[in-house]
Amino acid sequence: MDREKPDVTTPPSRRYPAPMSQPGDLQDFIGRHRRLFILTGAGCSTGSGIPDYRDAEGQWKRARPLTWQAFMGQEKTRQRYWARSMAGWRRFREARPNACHRALARLEATGGSELLVTQNVDRLHQAAGSARVMDLHGRLERVRCMGCERRSDRDDLQAELERLNPGWLDLKALQAPDGDADLEGVDFSGFRAPFCSLCGGVLKPDVVFYGENVPRPQVDEAWRHLARADAVLVVGSSLMVYSGFRFIEAAAREGKPVAAINLGRTRAEEFLTLKVEAPCESALAFLL
Repeated sequence: MDREKPDVTTPPSRRYPAPMSQPGDLQDFIGRHRRLFILTGAGCSTGSGIPDYRDAEGQWKRARPLTWQAFMGQEKTRQRYWARSMAGWRRFREARPNACHRALARLEATGGSELLVTQNVDRLHQAAGSARVMDLHGRLERVRCMGCERRSDRDDLQAELERLNPGWLDLKALQAPDGDADLEGVDFSGFRAPFCSLCGGVLKPDVVFYGENVPRPQVDEAWRHLARADAVLVVGSSLMVYSGFRFIEAAAREGKPVAAINLGRTRAEEFLTLKVEAPCESALAFLL
């Protein structure tokens, strides 16, 4: 299952606008469905200071994210990635859960969720106390060797990046989504990207890049939980990424109601039973 197929294959529907919520509708929806399959996206973490990718129309706010093919195919692309990541990691790792994460943890604690599937890679749901979480797109705080498959800690790699590239420590950069940083007009050819200390293999963040497949066991597990769920709740996602959108398609085919909290359009307007256009923290505040 690709993290993303081209947006043009299934654009947000203009013919079937989702029913907008009235006061109390979301609380009623959650109260009536006690086995929710919850799918979360970047909108959950913007309140924690992590930027998102898309605007209210579902379009990219900046250049499209790096693809797996580009990362694995060229050393200069990896130099650019790790240089930007070195600059962005310090602020990314300082992010803390916000009221949205805490509300969803509270929902789980009171028995209201079947599984929380997150498209985010920041682990803030777990930090807030959620236990039944699937990191659909991986975990940015881990690093994977593409040769021997060894996993290691991102903080350890940060120390090595800084040791190898002391002249890059004081560069000013704006924070970008998922631990990236905007370093423009910089020559990356002198940046030293480390290799695996065990086998010399290419190091990659342990996340699913665009164009890369979500591991099959995770997908199968998500399908099993969706089958047991009685409804779906989307929180902070435009659903433009196919790996998440397909769960909404499947739920609609099976007649399961789908509610969404998102500021702006989604790819699944025609499938939604209920839509709340509000910040995730305020929409779920009643859970706290």
